[in-house]
Amino acid sequence: MPIYEYYCKHCHLILNFFSRTLSPSRQPTCPHCGLKRLDRQVSLFSAGRKGGDGEGGDDEGLGDLPVDERKMERALEALSSEAERLNEDDPRAAAQLMRTFSKMAGMEFNEGIEQALARMEAGEDPEAIEAEMGDSLDDADPFVIAGGPKARKEADAKRHRGAPRRDETLYDL
Repeated sequence: MPIYEYYCKHCHLILNFFSRTLSPSRQPTCPHCGLKRLDRQVSLFSAGRKGGDGEGGDDEGLGDLPVDERKMERALEALSSEAERLNEDDPRAAAQLMRTFSKMAGMEFNEGIEQALARMEAGEDPEAIEAEMGDSLDDADPFVIAGGPKARKEADAKRHRGAPRRDETLYDL
């Protein structure tokens, strides 16, 4: 039976819920504060890491990005097998994989990257796009936080709070 992780933004806590079904229809409530709208998290059930200390720390230089590092790492883990099977001759597939990553990580690409992705989705050769667009793709910050200023403010607040704590108790869903 699966265990699902949910995030309580009020408690800044990740909670584990045991489900007797694969697709639970019930939304759990935070057992600490009673919040009824918990955010379901992408859970890693088995993940191997190449290098790093396995602590999820800032050893990969992610600390300067305006994004939740854990969310980005989870997106990378979830899409790694898809990336390995990617047909390198299909620019549409590469663009779709990048769009899926940005949605899972809660980020949007800057204007230059968006233009390049749109051209790849139209079937243009990525090398030709890079040769033509050059400097506009080399922006120091290729990402913006999805959702505009409000989402940026929420992400900044979450980042300043640090990583959420984990409640190791297994609650019934």
